[in-house]
Amino acid sequence: MKPNDKTPNNGRREFIQKSALAGAGLAFLSTGGVLAGQNREKPAAPNIKSKGYAAKDASGKLSPWQFERRPLGDNDILIDIKYASICHSDIHQMKGDWGQQKYPQVPGHEIAGIVAAVGKNVTRFNVGDRAGVGCMVDSCMTCESCKHGEEQFCDNGATLFTYGYPDKTSPSGITQGGYSNNIVVRDHFAVHIPDHLSLQEAAPLLCAGITTYSPLMNANFRRGDKVGVAGIGGLGHLAIKLAVSKGADVYAFTTSADKVTDILSFGAKEAIVVNDLSKLKPYKGKLDYLISTIPAQFDVAAYASVVKRNGFFTQVGMPAGFQLTVSNIALANTHVNFNASLIGGIPETQEVVYYCADNKVTPKIEIIKAEEINDAWTKVMNKQARYRFVVDAATF
Repeated sequence: MKPNDKTPNNGRREFIQKSALAGAGLAFLSTGGVLAGQNREKPAAPNIKSKGYAAKDASGKLSPWQFERRPLGDNDILIDIKYASICHSDIHQMKGDWGQQKYPQVPGHEIAGIVAAVGKNVTRFNVGDRAGVGCMVDSCMTCESCKHGEEQFCDNGATLFTYGYPDKTSPSGITQGGYSNNIVVRDHFAVHIPDHLSLQEAAPLLCAGITTYSPLMNANFRRGDKVGVAGIGGLGHLAIKLAVSKGADVYAFTTSADKVTDILSFGAKEAIVVNDLSKLKPYKGKLDYLISTIPAQFDVAAYASVVKRNGFFTQVGMPAGFQLTVSNIALANTHVNFNASLIGGIPETQEVVYYCADNKVTPKIEIIKAEEINDAWTKVMNKQARYRFVVDAATF
């Protein structure tokens, strides 16, 4: 069972590539094939006023902020945001854990709302459509990665992530995210949200969903295989539900004993409380595959030991500094293939939204008001979230 073995998912991958090629081809024709952000003629219309919650410094505290977004371009859509959920990545980036930031900065890359306006070249969306935006808002659209539905790996380095990235089209000079009442985005980077999925439950799928769905699908595990999930938070609880929906026997590893009942209700076969690494020993070499969502330093080799020799272990959690310290000799002794994964492309993001809607795989959420964001961030850092905080954008 190898993640790069494409045989079992040949049809699915062909669909993703064809969808990406079609979208990229249309975008190339409409943009003249130049890099993102360099081709927009400045519309005569005024900037779009927006309001939300922003970090003003690296303190990790957010406060209300009124700002402007670019006018609607020919290839853009304007989305009235209804819900935006909180990802641990928001906290890392706003606090400068991943490098120096420009402030004020509005975080948020799990966004769901209603299309309020469309540019003249837009055919994928109409006013009134339900739409979502995840971790990216633009890329070059012309390189091999972009044309094959892997915009997050843009070969020209033009991937524009949803907040905090330099953007010539933004009045503030950087992309501003979804903790706000609206967003202007290139239509290719929005996905459709079907009517049988609520907007509040759709929002977490735009990061937590795709970040776990993509490596799980690439793992090509079979029904009845033993799949481990380490770290049961916003990402981890969705990883459990997705793996269970695909027929896996799921073993969940958590440091929070009070999550055990929830974990079992998500469909896991076992919930293992790892308050000491010795708790991993009974599972040595037992699992076919393991995905870790742990966003901090941890003993990689100890967790890898629960995977069968020559099996695969995927890391998706992003710790401070993007660095994990790994004992090479300890990992070598497990003879496990260790790899990492970064979100997923736009076609695959659309796929996970449809899959979760059709199979009723939804996150466990708690809806909060904007004024509760700072308290929610503290709870996320203290492992108290159950399991995704979703902000009601009407309260911004």
